Amino acid sequence: MLTASTAVTLARVTAGGRTTAAVDLRGGGLRALVVDGVPLVETYPEGAPAPQCAGAVLFPWPNRVRDGRWTQRGVTHQLPVNEPGLGHAGHGLVGGTLFAARARARDRVTVVGSVTAPPGYPFSLTLAVTYELTPRGLTVTSQVCNDSPVPAPVALGAHPYLRIGDVPTEDLVLRVPADTHLPLDERLIPRDAAGVDGTAFDLRRGRRLGTDDLHACFAVTPGSSTTVTAPDGRALELWADDDFAYRQVYVSRAYPAPGDESSRRALAVEPMTAPGDALNSGTGLRWVPPGGRWRLAWGIKASLG
Repeated sequence: MLTASTAVTLARVTAGGRTTAAVDLRGGGLRALVVDGVPLVETYPEGAPAPQCAGAVLFPWPNRVRDGRWTQRGVTHQLPVNEPGLGHAGHGLVGGTLFAARARARDRVTVVGSVTAPPGYPFSLTLAVTYELTPRGLTVTSQVCNDSPVPAPVALGAHPYLRIGDVPTEDLVLRVPADTHLPLDERLIPRDAAGVDGTAFDLRRGRRLGTDDLHACFAVTPGSSTTVTAPDGRALELWADDDFAYRQVYVSRAYPAPGDESSRRALAVEPMTAPGDALNSGTGLRWVPPGGRWRLAWGIKASLG
């Protein structure tokens, strides 16, 4: 178990309301976000591991690398396989990294972690993630710095599970502004892009989630937001810079409910700069030059009436 020193709490109080958040320094991810008493992301107990990658920072790649093996520029690398059920390397290399809190204020913190040429990824990078509360949500700004003497292939993502208070996930309406999705194969690796017209993946007008399974990768319309709406009209939007050109959407059947032994459905909406297996396909992959920096942002904004 981790100690309380690995958690950073933020708060912002204005005439319009109160916003709070918690950042987990183990992995640098978002552990909680609450606006006017309404939780907007699934959480987990302080000091506990993040279940099902809740709130995780996905770096230097999001999603999966098939068999943990990737080839770029004529060189093949082998990453440790950490998803034995499917046989892949999943969600990057910083999940177990202890980030350092810097530039901390009441409503803002920057957490800094690094990747230092681990097996299968011979590059050194520094990642600084700034969490800043807004009157109705949160802005997350990331800056990647390549500390290597050669260009480094990088992609970035985040893994929040979105919610609106205690509204069951089944009753939420999800809207994803995407004309295209990347069908997933039996091992959850994306295939060639396909249109959403006439398919179960057409979420452009919004659809109640119900009890259907959903696991999909979308190429989203630049500048658009993914929205989640409750039956009473309360809503939140997940917005992102154009660099976050993809959204992985996943409904877990068994997210562990904090404080008891039960589980329930939970909705992950993951902004990503590249789809799964980008270290092989090159799709969305960014080569950051030596000493180069890459800055990008995403966030959550609530409309609670």
